[in-house]
Amino acid sequence: MRPERPPEPGTALAASRAALARRLAGTRERLQALAAGAALPPIDAAPGSGLEILARMFDLSAADVEILALCAAAELDAESAELVQRLTGQPEPVPALAERLVPEAWDALCPEAPLRHWRLIDLGGGGALRARPLRLDERILQFLLGTTYLDRRLEGLIVPVTEAEEGEGLEALIAAWSGAGPLPVLALAGPDPAAKRRRCAAAAARLGRRLLHLRAADIPPDPAQRAALAVLAERELALSGAALLIEAGEGEGAAASRFADLMLGPVILSAPDPVLTERGPRLRIDISPPGRDARRALWLAALGPGAGLTGPETDRLAEQFALDASGIDSAAALARGTGQAGLAPVWQAARSQARRALDSLAERLETSAVWADLVLAPEPLAILHDLEHHLRQAWTVNRSWGWAARSPRGLGTAALFAGASGTGKTLAAEVLANALSLDLFRIDLSQVVSKYIGETEKNLSRIFAAAEDGGAILLFDEADALFGKRSEVKDSHDRYANVEVSYLLQRMESYRGLAILTTNQKAAVDQAFLRRLRYVVTFAFPDAEARARIWAGIFPPETPVEGLDPARLSRLNLTGGSIRSIALNAAFLAAGAGEPVRMAHLARAAQREYAKLEKPFTGSEMGAFR
Repeated sequence: MRPERPPEPGTALAASRAALARRLAGTRERLQALAAGAALPPIDAAPGSGLEILARMFDLSAADVEILALCAAAELDAESAELVQRLTGQPEPVPALAERLVPEAWDALCPEAPLRHWRLIDLGGGGALRARPLRLDERILQFLLGTTYLDRRLEGLIVPVTEAEEGEGLEALIAAWSGAGPLPVLALAGPDPAAKRRRCAAAAARLGRRLLHLRAADIPPDPAQRAALAVLAERELALSGAALLIEAGEGEGAAASRFADLMLGPVILSAPDPVLTERGPRLRIDISPPGRDARRALWLAALGPGAGLTGPETDRLAEQFALDASGIDSAAALARGTGQAGLAPVWQAARSQARRALDSLAERLETSAVWADLVLAPEPLAILHDLEHHLRQAWTVNRSWGWAARSPRGLGTAALFAGASGTGKTLAAEVLANALSLDLFRIDLSQVVSKYIGETEKNLSRIFAAAEDGGAILLFDEADALFGKRSEVKDSHDRYANVEVSYLLQRMESYRGLAILTTNQKAAVDQAFLRRLRYVVTFAFPDAEARARIWAGIFPPETPVEGLDPARLSRLNLTGGSIRSIALNAAFLAAGAGEPVRMAHLARAAQREYAKLEKPFTGSEMGAFR
């Protein structure tokens, strides 16, 4: 098959139709001679018709073209149709009639010969082969008339790509298909399918082609159905002057490659890491996701001048959210739908787009906590504020001040929150996420750590890769099991456990967002971890003064309270988490009694909390409520 542009509308189309009319007139004359028992006149080739183009596309012989002309004449020329009816007794040509016109007809009508392989004609009906009707495929008939459309049998499977953009890899795509010789199968690697799709459309347009798109998930698993689809798809590439982009997701690369091996025309495989075809030539081209400058340009184009964003605000968007072109377009559309201008609606829309991949891998925590909710000693509180400023100024230091250009390694932000349960580690993470307007995801280690070799690294890789889009805050809660001291290598299990730890260290260093590790036992953390942690925050057990402050602010303003004494309540030697549990349970007790929260409700709730913690509730504790 030789891909070729179909006739263009206008003068060329009129000339093609005129040439076709001359060619069919010659077929009519030959039918008239058959009907009259006269000698057949010579064939008038009538160059310039669609038949001539089909002959070049599909390597058709003169006998193939004559059979096509016979079928076309029966469809398009009334007098020829009458002659066919008179000669065969039916309205369509049959192989016996074709044989009288073309001695080589039986070879041309072999199932593997071009006419039937490419489904240019259909041998319909049943019964004796020589009496079965020959029908011109409707898509081929319309092509001869100059009408271009997508074959109905491909609708819903193969669709045209209309959106195009220039960018990285465009010139490589064009150069790959601009040389002499057979066109190579192009394998586009990279994580951004939308950018690759648009880049291919731009390259196809520059080369005078259309681009058609097929999802690998839609390729039939049945070999016969797959082969039939490949024939129709490749035929369409030739008839439409198009190239085919096969887009594969995770685990679909082999199916896409097998399908491309069935084709000869211009094919592009797109996948994060495409599987190369058996047939050659083939060429892999890596398409990186849009960088910060490219994302900035995409944001400006998507938002337009009415968004009301300043230059630094656009820079923050481009730096924080590593969205692809389609994600940026979707976020901009969501922001416009709010009817509000400024950074806030755009930022929230970008967060919603960036969290799509991570939502299925980790638990997203809704954050509304503010700094006033966090009761800590001055030193850890100051470290947390420094951490907030660090994240806010990451773009300035890394990009504007040149640290990323010098070396991108080690620019990630990882923090260790160490302290007993209930001392505020998770609350501090919530406060940071809310202050920075970032998503907070808690990682369930039971779903990450696997007994199978290599699976833990794969799970961690998926989490960090998904989090990159929005630079979300990752909270590895109670991570002692994963982040503990690396063991001495005594067997293969110890060796692979240490590999998991080393891999995690590398990912933490390269992750551009904030990864928070929490532990109840700081002494159990490997020193190699501590060296790579930018911040270590120790959450001490609250003293009496801190507990009084926690009790003073624990109830929401809407909760009715009466006679509560934070100073007396501070005698309860509890963490903030336990204090919150007592306050919440007391609120339910009071609501059930139809009363405001009083000390008596807190006393009952405190007794239950102490029992839960297996701590004695002595007279000293009871004294807090007298």
